[in-house]
Amino acid sequence: MSDKLDLDHLRQWIGKTTEASDVVTKYLVMGLRATLFQEIGEPKAGDAAPWTTHWCLAQPVFPMSQLGPDGHPTRGGFLPPVPLPRRMWAGGELEFFDSLRIGDEAKRTSKIVDVTVKSGSTGTLCFVSVNHEVTTSRGLAVRERQDIVYREMTSTQGAAPAKEPPPPPVAQHRESHVSDPVLLFRYSALTFNGHRIHYDRDYVTKVEGYPGLIFHGPLQASFIVEFAAKLRGGKPPKKLAYRGVQPLFEGSEFSINASDKDGGMELWTANAEGQPTMKGTATW
Repeated sequence: MSDKLDLDHLRQWIGKTTEASDVVTKYLVMGLRATLFQEIGEPKAGDAAPWTTHWCLAQPVFPMSQLGPDGHPTRGGFLPPVPLPRRMWAGGELEFFDSLRIGDEAKRTSKIVDVTVKSGSTGTLCFVSVNHEVTTSRGLAVRERQDIVYREMTSTQGAAPAKEPPPPPVAQHRESHVSDPVLLFRYSALTFNGHRIHYDRDYVTKVEGYPGLIFHGPLQASFIVEFAAKLRGGKPPKKLAYRGVQPLFEGSEFSINASDKDGGMELWTANAEGQPTMKGTATW
């Protein structure tokens, strides 16, 4: 598959832009609060939504006939047609300027800023970076860089590591929850995400070779953001840079962790063994 990857062709997508808008509703906020293990309450117009609500807004909608075997839309359109079968959220950077509120009409402006190719232990990796700005009538709310990784279909994905993992880091602050299929299904529904690795166990184990359903990257990042804000009296990070380290699977306990460092905070999600699955650095 990788021999068909034409980087010069894919880089022609750099600079491509698109816009979309959506309204923050009461029921979206209630659903996201429930999924993030927050108090649901009785939200009303003007109340603040969770800080990463923008990931639930104005998601692309394609007919069933235009979906690929993995549940994603077929390649092309706004994103470049990378000819590698696996697509995942690799990480990114978030800047928060204002909360989204119930009743807001939020507009997202997106621009492809880079396409690169690297070689890793699992083969060829293609990274696509997209910048997003989310605005409301009050101005800029969120600025984001999203990094998407495309990779080859290898039989080694999900295999046990070849060497003993390092001791898990010790956190100053920690909370834990259980990752079950309902949690993953709810987030897929909230974000209109048809990627089958999050809800179709036969597909993810028999086709992609993972040991179980995969926890969404943005859901892990959402837990990190909300945990950081809770530790700072409700104030979100001014900037959070984060990246996925390894997959987090359903069926066991996971934790959100934080330690203060150099005026900011180191944050990470971890699996039941305490090994980090996503790492982030936040500043205020």
